[in-house]
Amino acid sequence: MRPSAGAEDQRIDELTIPERFNGPPAIANGGYTCGLVAAAIGPSATVRLTRPTPLDVPLTRRRDEDGVVRLRHGEDTLAEGRPAGPAVDVPEPPDLPDAIEASNSFVGRRPGHHAYPTCFVCGPLRDDGLAIFPGPTGDDGLLASPWLPTGQLATNGAVDPLFVWCALDCPSGFACIPLGSRTLLATMTATLHAPVHPGGSYVVTGWPIASEGRKHRAGSAIHDSDGRRVAVAESLWITLQQ
Repeated sequence: MRPSAGAEDQRIDELTIPERFNGPPAIANGGYTCGLVAAAIGPSATVRLTRPTPLDVPLTRRRDEDGVVRLRHGEDTLAEGRPAGPAVDVPEPPDLPDAIEASNSFVGRRPGHHAYPTCFVCGPLRDDGLAIFPGPTGDDGLLASPWLPTGQLATNGAVDPLFVWCALDCPSGFACIPLGSRTLLATMTATLHAPVHPGGSYVVTGWPIASEGRKHRAGSAIHDSDGRRVAVAESLWITLQQ
């Protein structure tokens, strides 16, 4: 990532997203893209995805005169973000053993039952991903998964916030998207309350909020092994037209 010269409010970063950080094939994971925009905003941000983000190509991230941070590929705006925080009621998470049990019933654990089985976050065909597999807890649609982040995700002793945004992404999708549909993240609004530490044990949850036509809203959160909330998000997902 290389910043250009110029006034701070017009700072331009040049960057690429490595191909391993995909969601759907050949497209960046939506949470990763949101986190890339949020990195130029702060611990609380809302990011709207306007186009699929390609992998391994030059991108630019710029704070424009209107204060909005935009991610671009050439002349195309891929995402735009600004400061904001989620307004959701966060359910009590299960403890780690119950989250492990829930994860065993993850609907996408069999590749043929997963729309994007090579997803970096939740793909069962990835041995280098986050291995977040949210399954039902039996409590009002609440899904849960353990997350055991490794040192490979760390920067300066803590998990890179990019991967925290990733971890908040897929559990909300599985909580609200219609089974068998092809549904993509449209907007994520998140607050990262505290660092996530490699080698720690975390519980990631997702829960449905509302659906109307092709639009689906859900929440997600990350709690540490003591039940303290470290991150929370509210997301909008859109089912693709057939």
